[in-house]
Amino acid sequence: MSLQSNSTVNAMPAQRKLVIQMSGVPGSGKSTLGKLLGQAIDAIVIDHDLLRSFFLDNNNPFDQSAKQAYSLQWLLAEDLIKQGRSVVFDSTCNYQETLDRGSALAKQYDYEYKYVECKVNDVDLLDLRLQTRVSLRSQRTGVNKPPVDVTEARHNEDYRVMFQKWIEKPVRPTSGAIFVDSTNGPENCLEDVLNRIQFEKLGQH
Repeated sequence: MSLQSNSTVNAMPAQRKLVIQMSGVPGSGKSTLGKLLGQAIDAIVIDHDLLRSFFLDNNNPFDQSAKQAYSLQWLLAEDLIKQGRSVVFDSTCNYQETLDRGSALAKQYDYEYKYVECKVNDVDLLDLRLQTRVSLRSQRTGVNKPPVDVTEARHNEDYRVMFQKWIEKPVRPTSGAIFVDSTNGPENCLEDVLNRIQFEKLGQH
């Protein structure tokens, strides 16, 4: 789909200021959709895995790298918002703190907060996607293949059970969430998400 020729994209008001929190299990397509949304609404995408991989490459332990990456993403986001830019968070959203920090940041600067969740219920499809993508150091390469820096104790977890839990009981807002079925590819979800962002702004719930 050509972003330039898409009527929905062209109709998106340039003055709107958005904080978009992407969500979804690994392999669900949230990073791909997040980048497409960033292009469509002229937002800056903050890639958590890129930040975490940077800290790992500089010899920081895995858990410490995750904490540092989250701290840096919030710092970068606030600076970008102060510059008047919309922001897309491409990070895992497994903790209430992530939702709270994102929504609080949007409220503080009078931005609209949107939560967009990519849903894929087929764990085998997720596994295939993870095995065939080009992964960063901080990313898993399969449902049962955690990042190389994960400690041995965490390697003993039942990851298929963990994925199923993420699918069935994700952390999400109590209202206003946007859900898309990305089973057939996140590229096919862009227009739907943009339409729903427009729809909600008009108050037509």
